[in-house]
Amino acid sequence: MNDTISLLKSHRSIRKFSSQPVTDAQLAQILAAAQAASTSSNMQAYSVIGIRSEEKRDKLAELTGNQRHVAQAPLFLVWCADLNRLQTAVGLHRESPGFQLEQNMETFIMATVDAGLAAQNAAVAAESLGLGIVYIGGIRNRPQDVTELLKLPKLVYPVFGMCVGVPDQEPDQRPRLPLSAVYHEEAYDEAAIAEGIEAYDVTMRDYYAERSGTGRTSVWSTEMAARFRPEQLRPHMRAYLESQGFRLY
Repeated sequence: MNDTISLLKSHRSIRKFSSQPVTDAQLAQILAAAQAASTSSNMQAYSVIGIRSEEKRDKLAELTGNQRHVAQAPLFLVWCADLNRLQTAVGLHRESPGFQLEQNMETFIMATVDAGLAAQNAAVAAESLGLGIVYIGGIRNRPQDVTELLKLPKLVYPVFGMCVGVPDQEPDQRPRLPLSAVYHEEAYDEAAIAEGIEAYDVTMRDYYAERSGTGRTSVWSTEMAARFRPEQLRPHMRAYLESQGFRLY
């Protein structure tokens, strides 16, 4: 074990922050770490929008499902997959007016992965500075409204948000799936999956029982069954992405 691994293993999502601001120096280090992340073919197909304005944080809290920590966090980062910048770069070498970048599902995936890799570097950097973070997938609840609020051009979409600030809570660390259900040697081991899920359900049942005041009795598999109901899967996303100019084929 070293300090880096200890930091990574100590991650917890923070949803309550002090009023202390994230400094410009801290933000600079966080963004430098993000830019050092791996990127497909050096495309760097992502952009980050930092929100400090109380008015915009309040609006984004509403758009993400009335998540009060979005409004409370002193800094909210919106991580976007961005093919617009690549269209501009490639267009410098094409003479046709109104040039449109050639793209497909693969380019969409690459941009989304680039945003995820950069964001996770930023998360680790923030935690190394004593800050806390939580990812906000609810940024995709009302993506068109977010697009208009942040003035996102075509070929840019918000992948997720991230609250950043000084923690004002010490939540328990949530257990993860057993390694046997995640890691496979040489080939995927289907037989290990059900056993790993059953063991994890027991772990999560005990975890919820030990947390004071939660009253939760569900387990991971039942939570996933609820999470994967059609209405929970943001069925509007395909139409939104196509309206933003992404070609999903």
